[in-house]
Amino acid sequence: MKESILTKIPDIDYSESAPQINSDEFDKVVTSRRSVRVYTDETIPVEVMRKVLHHATLAPNSSNLQSWKFCWVRSPEAKKSCIKACLGQSAARTAAELIIVLADTKGWKKVRQQMLEQLKAQDAPYGAVTYYKKIVPLAYGQGPLGLKGLLKKVAIFFLGLWKPTPRGPTGHSDMKVWAHKTAALACQNIMLSLRAQGYDSCPMEGFDEKLILDLVAKNQPTAGLSVCMVISAGKRATNGIYGPQIRMDAGQFISEI
Repeated sequence: MKESILTKIPDIDYSESAPQINSDEFDKVVTSRRSVRVYTDETIPVEVMRKVLHHATLAPNSSNLQSWKFCWVRSPEAKKSCIKACLGQSAARTAAELIIVLADTKGWKKVRQQMLEQLKAQDAPYGAVTYYKKIVPLAYGQGPLGLKGLLKKVAIFFLGLWKPTPRGPTGHSDMKVWAHKTAALACQNIMLSLRAQGYDSCPMEGFDEKLILDLVAKNQPTAGLSVCMVISAGKRATNGIYGPQIRMDAGQFISEI
């Protein structure tokens, strides 16, 4: 098979060793993470929240374009508005902290330029620079009124008849799905980070997105943003979990080919 930017292994002088991990402790974090709907009055230290948000930014993401934004709701007025937008549900109302996680379909252009500057400073391999110079705008740019995306969809259909071909994103709706996948990965980092530090969370999808975006708009432009989820955080109350975790037989969802 002819080598390409995606298949060629670059000749680079860099390595990074992984630390030893206590897998039992990780298992405890994952299995003890529950959706908590009632919290105590205990606050979460600012330094813990900042660490949690830092962990969010370390989540894997598509082409390292980091199509996410995190809005930590701090002021009493903003919290009141956010709770209202979350329909007043107990998971929001009793939470010590609220984080709005947003999917960003427009920020990739700025991050792409930043990546090119970083790669230039690192004297990165030609393939990496070419990827961000040529492939990224081709893959993620949709053009005015989505016309470029429409042309890509036609071209991809015919190209895919004779070789494996990425099928998207080829439109603004595809871009929204693309951004939400990345934002959701960050959400998992947030919830696991909270649990690892002794706190709990609840990922909420029951909210009025317009009200949430109106709240976010007081601090930053919201063009290209949509709400992935609102995550509440705090110390779980004794009645914070409504019942045992219910999971169906794993064989229903896991297959091998």
